[in-house]
Amino acid sequence: MAKATMKMPDEFLMKLSKLGDKTDEIISNVLEAGGEVVLDKVKSNLKGVIGNNTKEKSRSTGELVSSLGLSPTKLDRNGNFNVKVGFNEPRGDGDANAKIANILEYGKSGQPPKPFLKPAKSASRKACIETMKSELDKEIEKL
Repeated sequence: MAKATMKMPDEFLMKLSKLGDKTDEIISNVLEAGGEVVLDKVKSNLKGVIGNNTKEKSRSTGELVSSLGLSPTKLDRNGNFNVKVGFNEPRGDGDANAKIANILEYGKSGQPPKPFLKPAKSASRKACIETMKSELDKEIEKL
């Protein structure tokens, strides 16, 4: 039976070993960079739909937009790292930001939907991936 052996350059092996020690930190930085791209798109879409095409004057206080944010990087039970874009709770008036965002996104009886999350997800996908790739390259170059 034939046998082949490949040897990696020492410099490459050293980078891989350094990467192994800092993997969690690098993953966190890369995911947060991608999350910021999505967060910016969601905020701009949300600002565009609030108070737009309404029969009455908008009563928006800006609390929904200001509560939008990015979660810290967390490890789930499957071993995957996640960053989430979402709303802080509670609101000053006692209502839930998630409820109001859901009504805006999907509408309700007498109120047509004004989607802002799904279009932001679709529009920012490529930019998010590219940002995460460039951030990963930067992190690897630092090693």
